[in-house]
Amino acid sequence: MQKKLTLTIDAEVYDGLRDVVGPRRISHFVETLVRPHVVKSDLYAAYRTMSADRVRESEALEWAEATCRDVNDEER
Repeated sequence: MQKKLTLTIDAEVYDGLRDVVGPRRISHFVETLVRPHVVKSDLYAAYRTMSADRVRESEALEWAEATCRDVNDEER
């Protein structure tokens, strides 16, 4: 569900938004910027879901081990 919000901003900022983002995209632009700061996602649930994916975990482990080998081979 969407809600309407009225904001008061400087005319120069508004003109910049219209020029850069476009007049019909300002709401989406502002929502995209604000969302991560006000909507808390459940990171623990997301991590549990990711760890349940055995193929993904196997690939991640392989990548991590290869990265460690690369670091060990560097000259100091």
